[in-house]
Amino acid sequence: MKIAAGKSILDRIGIGKIRIYKAPSYEISDRTVKDPEAELKRFDAALQKAIGQQDILYEKAKAEVGEENAEIFEAHRMMLEDEDLQGVTREIIREKKKSAEFAVKTAFDTYAQFFAELEDPYMQARSVDLIDIGNTVLDILTGSDPGSIQGTEPCILVADDLTPSETVRLDKSLLLGIITREGSANSHTAILARSMNLPALIQCRDVDDSWDGRMAILDGYNGCVYIDPDPDLLESMKKKYDAVLKEDELLQELRGRTGTTIDGRRIIIAANIGGPSDLGSVLANDAEGVGLFRSEFLYLNSKGEPTEEQQFAAYRRVVETLAPALVIMRTCDLGADKTVDYLNLEEEENPALGFRAIRICLTRKDFFKKQLRAMLRASAYGSMGIMFPMITSRWEVIEAKKILEECKEELRREGHRIGNFQTGIMVETPAAVFVADDLAEEVDFFSIGTNDLLQYTCAIDRQNEKLERFTDMHHPAVLRAIKMTVDAGHRHGIWVGICGELGADPALTETFLRMGVDELSVNAGSVLPLRRLVRSLDLSGAPEWSPEEV
Repeated sequence: MKIAAGKSILDRIGIGKIRIYKAPSYEISDRTVKDPEAELKRFDAALQKAIGQQDILYEKAKAEVGEENAEIFEAHRMMLEDEDLQGVTREIIREKKKSAEFAVKTAFDTYAQFFAELEDPYMQARSVDLIDIGNTVLDILTGSDPGSIQGTEPCILVADDLTPSETVRLDKSLLLGIITREGSANSHTAILARSMNLPALIQCRDVDDSWDGRMAILDGYNGCVYIDPDPDLLESMKKKYDAVLKEDELLQELRGRTGTTIDGRRIIIAANIGGPSDLGSVLANDAEGVGLFRSEFLYLNSKGEPTEEQQFAAYRRVVETLAPALVIMRTCDLGADKTVDYLNLEEEENPALGFRAIRICLTRKDFFKKQLRAMLRASAYGSMGIMFPMITSRWEVIEAKKILEECKEELRREGHRIGNFQTGIMVETPAAVFVADDLAEEVDFFSIGTNDLLQYTCAIDRQNEKLERFTDMHHPAVLRAIKMTVDAGHRHGIWVGICGELGADPALTETFLRMGVDELSVNAGSVLPLRRLVRSLDLSGAPEWSPEEV
């Protein structure tokens, strides 16, 4: 038996035979052509056909994994229509007198390499999209048939990586799991796996062609794959697989129920999302709204600053789809580990303590107003909360609210509708905890970001793997900070939620309820398990949580 490790996308199990998939390769000559104009016409024809294929793939993906997950093919269409990319390709044909195939391969690979070298993981994942659409054009130019990816038998599919169009061509009924040598948590492979509740292992560097046809167990819980498992392991994992399926059935019975303890304590269980593409998961897992909408996805996925209209369309889709459930939108939290070139942010020695989030927004007012206007316009289509991140002082909240009020007045003069909305802040710094009483007088709610609260309270860089042994997710100082924040909020009549990773930690659920937390916002897949846990608790004899307990 051989064991290979990787990064798991989902806590699931897949059992079956391996099928190795090899992406097509293209033998393209760099010969000089006699008639560049003829090559330009070939390129234009192939380009238009490729654009048409994206519409077909979009409809297929929408039917199989939902409209939000299908949006990648609309993005592909936009990439193919990009004038800069087309211009570079045509220049290679016209000026260097190269074939259409050579020009496409060179131009698209160059752009893909540019994205691959960016620091942001989301942008790195877009390099695969450029390779994908480049291959689509090359298939048309060369008359190649992409061929079958899986075969006709159920299998665990193994590949170096999978492009979006390859994943859509998969027969989902025959897919037991996916393993890739490359890939990222933001790749289309990962998105597909999450949307289909499939086990997937990425960055499995030990992928080997000799695995083809061999029995395997993909263990998403432990982030590994067992090749030729021994009979005892196979038997135990089959039992675990059956138990997971049974648990899924039981969890579905909780749809439409509330997060209410046996003794009547009610808590809202919402979902954290990164954009409209996550809507399917929110609905599938019956979340009671969105407790954290990470709005920076639009900025990270754009070559230039997104327009007000682009932002409005994205925000409206989420708010309108989930209405009347509350959607909490966090204003742009760029900086630190999330940067974009077009903002021209200077490099900093300590970016986690530097120019980020609300500090960027209050300094670049026009940039901030564009987003606030889009959010306010979207508020007319459902129930919304607008939340400011990285707050440390009362004056920051006052200034942000002042700019928000300016946007409201502008929009009303322009004739735009604005709905009712709540205003809140992220509590993620010790400073915000210590002045929580002052901050609570300015807002309608607090949402505690436990990831950064842990980082700033314990002086732990959460990006530094060397500090893992020093990281205590249940550190007494963090738990006491949460309790202080809840108490301050309730003293001033506002509700308090948690939207960091600790919110989904079952070891702390009862603790948070006893603290008085009003809402937990977690990844969508944790909503139903958390609801089940809450409904199993009886706190009738439990006293209010005390700091002395830690």
